Amino acid sequence: MATLDTCGEWLVTTCDKKLIAIHTKQSREPFVFDCSTAEKKPEDKETDNKSDGGGPEEPGNDKILAFAASPSGKLAALTDDSKRLILFSCDPSWQCICTRSVVRRCTSLVFSQAEDQVMAADKSGDVYSFSVTEPQKEGELKLGHLSMLLAIALTPNDKYIVTADRDEKIRVSHLKSPYNIQSFCLGHLEFVSALLIPSSHPQWLMSGSGDGTVKLWDYESGRKLDSWNMIEHEDAPSLETDKEKKSAVSRIASSPDGHHIAVQCERVPTLQFLGLDQGEKEKLVPCGGMTLPHCPLDMTFDRQGRLWVLLDSSDTLLQMYTHTQDQWKCDAKSPEFNRVAEALKPHLEAFQASARAQSRFLHLYKVNFDNMASYMQRKQQRLEQQKSDSGKKRTAGDVQKAANRAASKKAREDKSEAVSQTES
Repeated sequence: MATLDTCGEWLVTTCDKKLIAIHTKQSREPFVFDCSTAEKKPEDKETDNKSDGGGPEEPGNDKILAFAASPSGKLAALTDDSKRLILFSCDPSWQCICTRSVVRRCTSLVFSQAEDQVMAADKSGDVYSFSVTEPQKEGELKLGHLSMLLAIALTPNDKYIVTADRDEKIRVSHLKSPYNIQSFCLGHLEFVSALLIPSSHPQWLMSGSGDGTVKLWDYESGRKLDSWNMIEHEDAPSLETDKEKKSAVSRIASSPDGHHIAVQCERVPTLQFLGLDQGEKEKLVPCGGMTLPHCPLDMTFDRQGRLWVLLDSSDTLLQMYTHTQDQWKCDAKSPEFNRVAEALKPHLEAFQASARAQSRFLHLYKVNFDNMASYMQRKQQRLEQQKSDSGKKRTAGDVQKAANRAASKKAREDKSEAVSQTES
């Protein structure tokens, strides 16, 4: 899985086992961190060798599973499938602060606004809080779901923690007392894969799902304000041609001013833009789409509001777009873009490995069994068998009756002949 994000003036991308940070303003040496060379967590046979179901768990391959940058861009964190949480300082230069163990493989990370803790959501449905000011302190369990967590977000005032799981649920809990649930945002038909609290409307929540929709919520009340179906979007012809194809919303990103919100669907070579309208009826407003040369792996906005897109291609790995004259235009001549693109070339092989990986959402979809069709088929087979058996029984009965009639007739004839001989 390849990701793209910004950390201050650094553009950060992760692919396979590597984190690569490139300064967009200055010609500085890129920071490259390889998880395969990171500090190994001590072995614990009681926990490491057991999965959630109690069976043996596959050993980690040091592949990066999630990345997050702090609101100020001074801190960053990643987690890998070797169950490590690695914390970085990014200002003025990159350095590893600490490496800590997590109980289960994590799926999503987020920093608090105060930047004093980083929250980690894992595949077993738990959220742990890790202190930033005490780098050696172990994680503290904050809350749990009954199914795998896929996305996590914090409200701008650090009052609420929002968690989304595989079973279509979005839960809003109080951060200081997570056992106190404020609301549930219910309405998606598949797993919830993306969350965003728009900077321009901090009282709202946007969510994306495997059902192909983006929904807008008032998260304090759990009330659904609007829903937008990406599959039926009139500006997305590539989606309309195959409506039966499953396409999960994999990322929702907002520009720093909140004026532009981009939505990415997995394995679809387009980006859709939505706006927020707080008029008489709060709603999502379509703002057009943009066709890409290849399917996007991830995207992010930088501090200047430019849109960076990581592409699933060995020829065109990265593109940068600027918004001018109500259009998004590719800016391939920008010095910042050329600096980043040149720094990524030595790592092309790692990106190709990430692109070849199987969809990370494919195994999350519900499997529907048509029990009624199977039942009706078996019933029809039984009826046909009963009809066949009944026909065979009737045929055997008719033969027996004919034989009995023939035997009776012959007996009568023999008796009549015997009487005739006696009389003569």
